[in-house]
Amino acid sequence: MKPLRIGNFSGFYGDRSAALREMLTGGEVDVLTGDYLAELTMLILARDRLKDPSAGYARTFPRQLEDCLGLARERGVRIVTNAGGLDPAGLAGEIRRLADRLGIPVRVAHVEGDDLTAAHPGTLAAHAYLGGFGITECLRAGADVVVTGRVTDAALVTGPAAAHFGWRPDDHDALAGAVVAGHVLECGTQATGGNYAFFTEGDVRRPGFPLAEIHADGSSVITKHPGTGGFVDVGTITAQLLYETGGARYAGPDVTARLDTVRLGPEGPDRVRIEGVRGEAPPPTLKVGLNRLGGFRNEVVFVLTGLGIEAKAALVREQLADALAKSPPREVRWELVRTDRADADTEETASALLRLVVRDEDQRVVGRALSGAAVELALASYPGFHVLAPPGKGAPYGVFEEVYVPYVGAAHVAVLHDGRRIPVPPPQETRPLAAVPDPPLPEPLPPGPTRRAPLGLVVGARSGDKGGNANVGVWARSEDAWRWLAHTLTADAFRRLIPESRDLPVTRHLLPNLRAVNFVVEGILGAGVAAQARFDPQAKALGEWLRSRHLDIPEALL
Repeated sequence: MKPLRIGNFSGFYGDRSAALREMLTGGEVDVLTGDYLAELTMLILARDRLKDPSAGYARTFPRQLEDCLGLARERGVRIVTNAGGLDPAGLAGEIRRLADRLGIPVRVAHVEGDDLTAAHPGTLAAHAYLGGFGITECLRAGADVVVTGRVTDAALVTGPAAAHFGWRPDDHDALAGAVVAGHVLECGTQATGGNYAFFTEGDVRRPGFPLAEIHADGSSVITKHPGTGGFVDVGTITAQLLYETGGARYAGPDVTARLDTVRLGPEGPDRVRIEGVRGEAPPPTLKVGLNRLGGFRNEVVFVLTGLGIEAKAALVREQLADALAKSPPREVRWELVRTDRADADTEETASALLRLVVRDEDQRVVGRALSGAAVELALASYPGFHVLAPPGKGAPYGVFEEVYVPYVGAAHVAVLHDGRRIPVPPPQETRPLAAVPDPPLPEPLPPGPTRRAPLGLVVGARSGDKGGNANVGVWARSEDAWRWLAHTLTADAFRRLIPESRDLPVTRHLLPNLRAVNFVVEGILGAGVAAQARFDPQAKALGEWLRSRHLDIPEALL
């Protein structure tokens, strides 16, 4: 059977608006997927909906579709997207009105049942991560456009693949292969050289969006349209496979994919084959993401220039102590960022940043009183006093949590283009998640001379967030480098290199087929990205920080 060509045109809400047209005109494709949702996006949409009840979906998608709907219809390309956010029915209705206005006959269906907000009082949005079989039902009934709310990112690929190949829920290996392909596609150009550790090895000024040629057994080839920017190789695919994952079992509502069975291999320029993926029955519960308001935060960044940086920082802290003591915020955090250097030839490089962040449930506690106290220092503090921006009255911040419910807690329904409602049954077979025992370590490298050097000279890394946790996937590009990495970069070594993880649970997972180790750092991001608990709240650059740390590396690898 001919492979199904599934492309991606969006990896997040705000991605390249021209990508839909680029993917439709750049080469052959059967299905295009747009991923707009993330933990933070759900909170943004929920806050938008508080102001406007009709504002629960990605507003940018209809604008993209207005330019491309006729082209997609003409070329027979189906579009599947989670841009429906909190209101997939509302977006489906807008698309129908758009199609009528343009005079384009299209069949629009949507998937619902993920919204569990009513069952979780106190949340702005509570949504289950549904699987792909609702999408499958819509496509089997002839839909041209399928809109979903919160489904797993990979469901945008497993749904069309199951519809095309006739897979059943117990076709675990095939579904797992599609999950892996979907995980590669979901972040768009991160699979084609974007955000890649070794970005200098290709032209990544404007990477093309990826596509997967999926076969009936679930194997796939990841590639991109000819002539587009960026590049696809085993490294770019490995990086994306490690992004926002944990152990060897990658669980979802359709299937649990075994990442330790994935085999990658080059298949010509800009083509990487993924094969060998094994699947297991999904876990017995469904993940639900809860977004709620955590309180209010305020921030002031003082610029300290020239000599006596530490003394200037101490003075500001002492001067603001009284203001903070009168009505103490629940959380007060000071950070001195030493961006300054001696004898600097610009004022900016002679300056350090002192950042004050406060949080509390009461906006007044973090608002005007603190802002006023900071501003009043303008003529009464350290020499050269100024701030990056005037402090405000305090802004709300969000908190993300995840809970797990039985599948029957979410009424997964495919709403077809003709209005029929098809219930999607829960999986008949489930399997509780359990950690996979670590495989044997490879033979260590023989002893030899070493040199102190950055870790990133011999390995790549990619990091990301999952709620309050972060993951850092690290991979080697040669067998000798893997032998060294597996023995050297232990969880304890990670804690030494990343000091803020020293008091946190750090778990290391070995993935020999990918020549990779994946670290999960629990709690490093506090209550998730919306809480902005650290300088890099989504841990996007945590892997690059790790690569910049120095340790003793065998000279044979350098």
